[in-house]
Amino acid sequence: MIRAGRRHLARTLADLAAHQGLRTERYLKLKPYEAAGFPPPVSSAKARTRLYDAEQVDAYLQGKPVPPLPDQDDDDDLLDRQECAAAIGVTPRSWDGYKRHPLLAQHVTDVGGVEHWPRRIVRQYRTGRPGKPTVTGRPQGTGDQVPRDHLPALTAELLDADPTISAAAVTEALGVHRDTAQEALTRLRADRMADLMHTDPALTPDQAAATLGYPAGQVRRATVRAGAVLRARRVMPYLDDIAQALHEHGWTTTATVHHPDDNVVVAVLTLDGDTPPAPALVWDERHGWRTATSRRHPLTKGAAAPPPGDGVRYLAQDYITPPSDVLIAALVVPAER
Repeated sequence: MIRAGRRHLARTLADLAAHQGLRTERYLKLKPYEAAGFPPPVSSAKARTRLYDAEQVDAYLQGKPVPPLPDQDDDDDLLDRQECAAAIGVTPRSWDGYKRHPLLAQHVTDVGGVEHWPRRIVRQYRTGRPGKPTVTGRPQGTGDQVPRDHLPALTAELLDADPTISAAAVTEALGVHRDTAQEALTRLRADRMADLMHTDPALTPDQAAATLGYPAGQVRRATVRAGAVLRARRVMPYLDDIAQALHEHGWTTTATVHHPDDNVVVAVLTLDGDTPPAPALVWDERHGWRTATSRRHPLTKGAAAPPPGDGVRYLAQDYITPPSDVLIAALVVPAER
């Protein structure tokens, strides 16, 4: 967590690299943050993005004693996703649904590209956390009875209580369409299976499903999607590095991962700035990087990859995951001709 009053001291690995005059890629290769005595991250153990306290790191680099951080909880401590989930007794994936609640959405704060919430707000939400809805079924001709942004968290509670729950039972409990319930269950089960396979790489998707108590007949799509979710998590550090490199080149970028047809990992990076070379970039685990002609609709329908032409260029085609300098060169050079 980031202790109260120390948000301004939070630094990413990219920040630490820049402070020492190194490119991020070089810094990550040297890994000075793994040296004995280097201050530990202030982010949670499973956080995708590591955050460090600048005062502690500066003291270490200057050969001075590393000052301890406050050890008393404060209402203004900032908790990341994993810490918030632990505070209210749910999984991080369930928190992804809860965080859309207006109270939490209003108080989310970005620190180094990572979402955090004040401890007092998490406590306030936990105290007033809504129970399960009392609606039964979905009357014919009516819309879903649960807002879409509340659906993942409410479905997660049902799945926690009964791993064998069916889409029909979710429909009955929450008053949503059967397809809506099935999609929510598929996503949740796939995410939890991916969590388990990450912890135990020897597990197959089918074995993960069985371990979690999911009936084989209900999780065919989820087992396929779980593999894609796991591959997406493994490639995220690379995508984060690419996004950082593009940002340093002068293009603001936001990365979003998609799973078209459940079984393909695709990432979209929208570009902004004075003269971006394309509205967006798309990374596909099968084809690598390409440009896109639209920020709002960069993906083609389904998992199909569009042919080159009409503003679509495939970049650094000798690589699926080219280094950032190779990708930027392939992106910029044709645009400068």
